[in-house]
Amino acid sequence: MGFPYSYITIEGNIGAGKTSLATRLAEKHNARLVLEEFAENPFLEPFYKNPERYAFPLELSFVAERFSQLKQELSNRDLFQSLVISDYFIQKSYIFAKANLNADEFGLFMQLFKIIETNLPKPELLAYLYLPTERLQENIRKRGRSYEQEISDQYLQSIEKSYFAFMRQHRKMRVVIIDTSDVDFVGSETDFERMEELLSQPYKPGMHRVKA
Repeated sequence: MGFPYSYITIEGNIGAGKTSLATRLAEKHNARLVLEEFAENPFLEPFYKNPERYAFPLELSFVAERFSQLKQELSNRDLFQSLVISDYFIQKSYIFAKANLNADEFGLFMQLFKIIETNLPKPELLAYLYLPTERLQENIRKRGRSYEQEISDQYLQSIEKSYFAFMRQHRKMRVVIIDTSDVDFVGSETDFERMEELLSQPYKPGMHRVKA
């Protein structure tokens, strides 16, 4: 099974399974895999303890890191790997900044972001993995990152709200929102194949909602 796209981004809330799905897809389809490098960000753990103090440096550092990685990865395309699959896109910085920054900080952030986003190609398909908050929290607990264990339901809901506001505002993008509440694409081959099937559809620009 192939895809009618050359650049697919798997997105979703914290704990939605973005990296797991992107990795499985890339391995099976010999695609170039682009994974977000967030573990070394020095502001991430302090942010969860004191978001008001660390939100602005966190978002600035993330947008700089994401731009640098995507520019390098997407400009050096391997001719033998015509498909690129990533677990984030540059607009993720906008989405999280919108949720985390106050009005003055967000205005300053956007001055930089508008310059950056125009210099990167956009995914041909954006797949958003939807999970209800309780399932997100379950996944967060299972993966066991200490700094994530205090993430509140309210914060996850604010991030989801920011994602959906972004997708509604960008109707020309090709977006498929996949409800993955009842699937296990890591542990079940049948469920994984269902995800492949959904991602292989020739969607028209706009938002599409499907259930896996």
